This record gives sequence, C-alpha cells and structure tokens, in this order.
Amino acid sequence: MLRKVFAIGTLVLSSVLVVTVSAQQDEPTPQERAAASTETRQAVFKLLGFNMAPISGMARGAEFDAAVAERNARRIAELAPMIPEVFAANDTREFTVETEALPIIWDNMADFEQKASELQAAALTFADVAAGGDRNTTIAAVRAFGSTCGNCHREYRVD
Repeated sequence: MLRKVFAIGTLVLSSVLVVTVSAQQDEPTPQERAAASTETRQAVFKLLGFNMAPISGMARGAEFDAAVAERNARRIAELAPMIPEVFAANDTREFTVETEALPIIWDNMADFEQKASELQAAALTFADVAAGGDRNTTIAAVRAFGSTCGNCHREYRVD
C-alpha cells in the first residue's frame, strides 16, 4: 500500500514539475515570431526554386526529362497556394527581418493571392504539356509558366 501511495505521489509530483516547467517557458516575442514567419516564407520559396531549377535547366539545354518536368510543375502547383497563406499568417513589415519581400504585399493581398493562383494554373497547364512527353512543345511552354513567377517578382520582390 505504501508503495502505491509513493508511486502515485511521484506521478503527481512529476506532472506538477512538467506543467511548471512548461508554464515557465517564455512565449516567443513578436520579433521572434516575425523571424520565424520569414523563415517559413523563405522555405516555401526555396522549395519552389528547387522544383523550378530542373525545368529552367531543361529550357537552357540540359537533358530533357518529361517526367521530371511534369512532377516538378505539379509540386509547384501544390506549393503556390501556400505563398499568400504564409504571408497572411504574420505581417512582418514592422520588424527587422532579412527578406526580399516588399511591404506592399500586405496592402495588396488580393492581387498577391491572384498572382499565386495564376502560378498554380500555369504550373498545372505546363505539367499537362510536359506529360505529353514532347521536348519541343514542353520547352516552348516554359516561357508562359516562368512568366507567372516574374509577374509577382516585379511587383512584390526586391530586385
């Protein structure tokens, strides 16, 4: 019986310690949240770039691989809706963060969302073209696809 009481007491004490330690952990500051939000945004763009690089390479003469072009374009289409989501999650204009994002994004969120939607549509169209397997047709379609990136960069990204 004494062992049972001791075990229950140990369990209760352990629980209290865990709750106390958890409660003592500081909430992130607004600056820390802004930095984390910026890192998340940059991670999405790194993934976009990672998937776009082989497609751009093929357009510049690298070995053509229709399956890679299609797969990567579909990945970009999946990532595109995240772009406005990660910006809307935290307006970081008032914080010191290292970013190429222009503050106007948060003033023109509807247009920014539209541009992300256009990227998604262009990526899906390109993926369908690439699925056909024809190198010339696929490479010719890269320009229209890539221009949707540039449309957003011109207005919302530091040169």
